[in-house]
Amino acid sequence: MFLTTEARYNQWVRDHYRFLFRSAWALTGSRSMAEDVVQDCFANAWKCRDQLRDASLARPWLFQIMRRSIFRHLPSGQLLFEDSEETDARAAPDAGIDDRLDVVKALGRIAPIHREVLVLHYFDDMPTAQIAEALEIAPGTVLSRLSRARDALKNVMTPPAQEARSIPAPTGQNVAAFKRH
Repeated sequence: MFLTTEARYNQWVRDHYRFLFRSAWALTGSRSMAEDVVQDCFANAWKCRDQLRDASLARPWLFQIMRRSIFRHLPSGQLLFEDSEETDARAAPDAGIDDRLDVVKALGRIAPIHREVLVLHYFDDMPTAQIAEALEIAPGTVLSRLSRARDALKNVMTPPAQEARSIPAPTGQNVAAFKRH
């Protein structure tokens, strides 16, 4: 079956939009910036689609393009992560929204290299080899960054020692709640 160019583009968007949007939102902390970044990503990727030699590597390839788009959308030299009510107002009402927001806010407080590897591994279920491809690093580096990223996320989600209550580190439930969005 032959598809028109428009039909192929629409199918491509349907196949990859949720992955890219979830990743962009988790990396930037801004839903509106994520929307802009993903739109820019698809436009740039479609123009260069002939550069994708292996269709099974579409997600890592698109993530690279999306990642570069994030840097183009940020003010010069600044890493953006909004801690605003924008996320509350536009997210779907859900029993797990507080968990999802806690994870997103915590991601904003860790280094971008840690944020990226966590998003790809936990939110997008990307295998180590594809994460390495997406981030243009060695698979062993992915594993070490993942370990450091888990520790960093645990540290920012754990309250200071002077507080008596204990908040557990992010769990699969927190991540699952975010993935549903």
